[in-house]
Amino acid sequence: MKNKMIHTIAFRLTLWFTGIFTICSSVAFVLFYFLASQTLQTQIDQELLDNAAKFSAVIHRNGLMGARELAVVEAQTAGEKLMFFRLVYPTGEVFASSHMSYWKDAHVRQSALRQLILNKNNLFETILIPSTRKRARILYSYVATNVILQTGIAMESSARFLTAFKKVFVGAMGFIIIFSAISGWLLVRKTLSGVKTIASTAQTITGSNLDARVAGTGNKDELDHLANTFNSMLDRIGALVKSIREMSDNIAHDLKTPIARIRGFAELALVHEESMENYRSMAANTIEESDRVLDMINTMLVISKAEAGGGDFKFKKTNLSTMIRDACELFAPLAEDKQIAFDQIIQDQIYCVADIKMLQRAFSNLLDNAIKYTPEKGRIRVIAALKDHQAVIKIEDTGIGIAPEYVEKIFERFYRAESSRTSAGTGLGLSLARTIVRQHNGNIYVSGRQGKGAVFVMTLPTCNIEVI
Repeated sequence: MKNKMIHTIAFRLTLWFTGIFTICSSVAFVLFYFLASQTLQTQIDQELLDNAAKFSAVIHRNGLMGARELAVVEAQTAGEKLMFFRLVYPTGEVFASSHMSYWKDAHVRQSALRQLILNKNNLFETILIPSTRKRARILYSYVATNVILQTGIAMESSARFLTAFKKVFVGAMGFIIIFSAISGWLLVRKTLSGVKTIASTAQTITGSNLDARVAGTGNKDELDHLANTFNSMLDRIGALVKSIREMSDNIAHDLKTPIARIRGFAELALVHEESMENYRSMAANTIEESDRVLDMINTMLVISKAEAGGGDFKFKKTNLSTMIRDACELFAPLAEDKQIAFDQIIQDQIYCVADIKMLQRAFSNLLDNAIKYTPEKGRIRVIAALKDHQAVIKIEDTGIGIAPEYVEKIFERFYRAESSRTSAGTGLGLSLARTIVRQHNGNIYVSGRQGKGAVFVMTLPTCNIEVI
């Protein structure tokens, strides 16, 4: 259970949240600590400079004797453990000082004097007093022409303040880490509760139960978008499963009919008197029905391979005008048998890179449907022309037409509208035609009204593949 929790997104996000919060707090502490220490040091330095100014003023007014008295008075006033004063010559010789029993380890550094003499600027330094293990801030400054003041202030109060600041920070950091971990965990768990709901819903989904949906949060955030996307995916899966079931039912129905006929032919041949003619008739009918089954299976295979991107298409430069005229010439006798007026308006020299056999099959299916569903003495018109670098082929008829709600469904495999069920067919012709045309980067769509005829439009780019 513990290992499972460690590998959760909630745990990792909480760890990141706590870590980032801790790092930011530490950076803020370091910054404040640095500013506080600099501010305290600046205050001490200013106090040392003020003392140096006092000695300089006293020396100018009362001479060195006055400076000696001031050193004793200032040290006693501030506290001999908090401050000391020394008046020295540039050679380092001390000629006046405050009481130095506490500051006996604070010596006059010759290197500091030389640097002061050389630069003529006030010199500050921080030293550690060995006897007390405490730090002090020291100033070397000229207070007269040949008189140098060495004065120091104990940094004990500043050290106590910074130590207290560290203790407060450590305690505060412990509280911050615990608080950020707990609050981060609660916030992340609450935020990711929608993901848990989606996961629970996904676990209830089965092949027979696709009705479950995830309730959206209504906040229009990422989780709400994820829930809507998940529901949309379930809708598409449901539609796909329904389509597969319908297709399976249609396949079973369409295979059942020819198989039942084959069986019927065989029974008739057995019941009737044995004669070569009966056997010949049975064999002919069996071959015809078998061809229907094989044609349906082959058509399904072509559609499936093409949709999967594995169709065996052989593209080359093709004269569409010639292909359309040849197909129209082939179907003209069928139209003539039904006394259908067959008009052709075909622009010359329309070229396209295509698989001529597959394209002939697609166009022939559209033309066959137009003749099949156009009543006697009707009219069919085939128009082919170039438009905006596309070959546009229209097949207009005055047949039974198509209701608006079926203009997309008729391209589904095995789908047949109620008005077309009285005619022979498998419901694969239009699906195959659209699949072939889309493999050529084109499309097929239809418009029309029930009982008012239909217009099938095939569009093909004339340069969909580079022609060499």
